[in-house]
Amino acid sequence: QVQLVESGGGLVQTGGSLRLSCAASGSFDSIGVMGWYHQAPGKQRELVATITSTGMTKYADSVKGRFTISRDYAKNLVYLQMNSLKPEDTDVYYCHAMARVLARVLGYWGQGTQVTVSS
Repeated sequence: QVQLVESGGGLVQTGGSLRLSCAASGSFDSIGVMGWYHQAPGKQRELVATITSTGMTKYADSVKGRFTISRDYAKNLVYLQMNSLKPEDTDVYYCHAMARVLARVLGYWGQGTQVTVSS
C-alpha cells in the first residue's frame, strides 16, 4: 500500500508562486512515474506534469515555461514549482504515483490540495 500526502497549496495573487510537495510512503518495491494532475468541479482530472524514474519530464501546454516538476528520489518526494500563476490555474491539484508493490504496478492518488489564484 502506498500513501501520497500533498502540501503547499493555498491562495496567491496573479503572478505569484507556489510550491507543491508530495511525499510517498508505505510498503512498495519502487516508485516509477510521479506526477501532478488538476481537476475543476464537474470536470475530468487532467495532466499538469509528470516525471519518470530517470528524470524525463512532460508538461501540459498550458503550464510549459511556468511550472517545473522535480523529484527527490532518495526521499520519494515530488515537487511542482508553480510560477507566474494565473486565475485559470485555480483547481485542486492531485499527486499521482505508479508504484511496484509485490510484483504488481499500481497507480495511487493523493487527497488533493487546493490552489486558488486571485485576479
